[in-house]
Amino acid sequence: MFSRSKTPTPDGVTPVGDSPDEVASASETTPDGAPKKGRPTPKRTVAQAANKRPLVPDDRKAAKKAQREKSRIDRERAYQAMQTGDERYMPAKDKGPVRRYVRDFVDARCNLGEFFLPVAFIFLFATFFTQQYPELSIVVMLGLYGFLFLTIIDAWLLWRSLKKRLTAKFGEVQRGLLMYTITRAYQLRRSRLPKPMSKKRGNYPE
Repeated sequence: MFSRSKTPTPDGVTPVGDSPDEVASASETTPDGAPKKGRPTPKRTVAQAANKRPLVPDDRKAAKKAQREKSRIDRERAYQAMQTGDERYMPAKDKGPVRRYVRDFVDARCNLGEFFLPVAFIFLFATFFTQQYPELSIVVMLGLYGFLFLTIIDAWLLWRSLKKRLTAKFGEVQRGLLMYTITRAYQLRRSRLPKPMSKKRGNYPE
């Protein structure tokens, strides 16, 4: 009287009153009869969290070591490029035909600025022997400042001549070239990087 019929309904759906075993076996199969995975499908947020990778590597010591090694290789490659003139691996401040033209022009010229450091060292060394002679010490210092003034005039003449050539060849003068030119002119020729492409002076770029 209180039991329900176990006869399947016309649409093939099992009545609610079926036994628990039959319901469990039905829940373990898909509508086409294939067995289910046996576990619920994870939510999208859970799946996304599982696919995420940590921003900080697990082995920080190994990562730092690899980064240092990469930086060392990059520095060695850039230094080698500045020795050979290979602009592919030079620093950005030295790349380009304009910068190369500036370097070639400065290297072809005999600049007073490149002798400033050796001359200044000689003058400063001389002051140790003239401390007890104030008049002579003043003369030495005036000589040093006088030579510095001459290097400034020479650097101005260098830039004026180079600026005309840059305007005629490239149509404009890029920002930062003045400091780039003066800095190179005040360095000893043998210590300049990138290295001069010509071993002798006087080979001005066309």
